[in-house]
Amino acid sequence: MTKKIEHALVPEHIKLNQSEKQALLKQYGVTENELPRILKKDPAIAHLNVEEGDVIKIIRKSQASGESVFYRVVKSE
Repeated sequence: MTKKIEHALVPEHIKLNQSEKQALLKQYGVTENELPRILKKDPAIAHLNVEEGDVIKIIRKSQASGESVFYRVVKSE
């Protein structure tokens, strides 16, 4: 079981499975290398047991829109 980080300043981070990742890339018509990066050693994803190439969904709270969703690909450097 993975432990979720619960801190007011850390948005929710979710690792997508392979089918979710492929659907996301197809939906937006992008490749993995076109997504913004998040480093594998980032403390916010340490609990997710990530590998290079995994895609992370980040859900940030927003006063204007309620939630904003961002995607990042895991890179080692």
